[in-house]
Amino acid sequence: MRLPAFSASDKVLILAPHPDDEAIACAGVIQEALRRGAFLKVAYLTNGDHNQLAFLVYKKRPVLRTGEFIQMGEVRRREAVQAMRSLGVPVEDLVFLGYPDFGTFSIFCKYWKSRKPYKSILTRISAVPYKDNFSYASAYNGENILSDLKKILLDYRPTKIFVSHLGDVNVDHKAYYLFLCIALADLEKEIGRPQVFPYLVHCPGWPLPRHYHPDLPLLPPGQFSGLALDWRVHRLNGADIGKKHDAILCYRSQTRSSAFYLLSFVRGNELFGDYPEITLGSVGKGRLFPFSREIPDEEYDPSGPNEAGEASYSVSGGVFYITVGKNWELEKRFVFTAYIFGYKNGVEFAAMPKIMFISRYNVFKMFDKGRPVSSGGVSVQLSKERVTVGIPLHLLGDPDRMLVSIRTYDRMQPRGAAGFRRIRLNK
Repeated sequence: MRLPAFSASDKVLILAPHPDDEAIACAGVIQEALRRGAFLKVAYLTNGDHNQLAFLVYKKRPVLRTGEFIQMGEVRRREAVQAMRSLGVPVEDLVFLGYPDFGTFSIFCKYWKSRKPYKSILTRISAVPYKDNFSYASAYNGENILSDLKKILLDYRPTKIFVSHLGDVNVDHKAYYLFLCIALADLEKEIGRPQVFPYLVHCPGWPLPRHYHPDLPLLPPGQFSGLALDWRVHRLNGADIGKKHDAILCYRSQTRSSAFYLLSFVRGNELFGDYPEITLGSVGKGRLFPFSREIPDEEYDPSGPNEAGEASYSVSGGVFYITVGKNWELEKRFVFTAYIFGYKNGVEFAAMPKIMFISRYNVFKMFDKGRPVSSGGVSVQLSKERVTVGIPLHLLGDPDRMLVSIRTYDRMQPRGAAGFRRIRLNK
């Protein structure tokens, strides 16, 4: 299915976790939106100052000092200005936040109220260092990122938003969508519900073949086949493909080491798709969303075993249940982890629990914002065919909605993963 057409009444917002993501995933969309007379802005979450390998190749020597990483962040900012200018986007329509590259997911999980700001692993600083950035001097915490994103949304009031995908394996890509989910929920009465189109960049073994193949289509990764994602495509003409190619090459700090990968996104189309929202009743079954394929509602049996690699969600008696099917031989080696972020209308998100749950065999721990918390009332049932985790909703802040991600391991070897799913509770 194609993307909805752009018009002169549209306000398009491209949310890029790093400088280059907007060109990799949306250069064709940017050109089409501007051609149709739409307004367009790009907002960068980070300056991309954590890519050590790329900087090593670019500088032809190791980049070790704190100031050098910040300098590379400035380089990537200048590259973004050049790349977007080549597509017709002026510098005044670019917003650079400058939060820590490779640190924004940790901030979302842990760094909120009553906690010191996050400290960047490489730069060793805890506030935005870029003087020309929108968020200059803002401390690295969740409140500031969320507040800045909400300011952008309120000021611009976009009709269409393009953002990194919840199933992307890059932590900053996950984080930008998570922050967007919370910002849009907080602002729903003020700005309504703009259309949101997630784009995928980081997925193991995708896209293939590598390098520049403008005659080939960009198809969804095999890992996502069978899932009920609403994939949309935007087709590029020859001129658009050429400009996208040139825009990506503006990022010399990245293409010197990864041109074979980045240019593999220069295809005959761009691809966008989102997971459907899961709605659960206060009692009863939830729809099954496996890692590899989807089981129709009418075939779902909550009492029966799930196939290995499948996950289901349900709520009953004030308890949120996650059931994951597994191979029988993993009974003594099975490790299960989950992130659960609840949202409740009228409650500041910073005050809501940010739960990480870890179960090794049938022994488990829970953390809220990185700190151990009481797991009273939590249950783990492990059998040969499946594991079922039950967490009382009051430990999750009695949420109206949740963002949930799960991963399974054979000891420490990953066996399956489900990108963050949006779950709404009908109370």
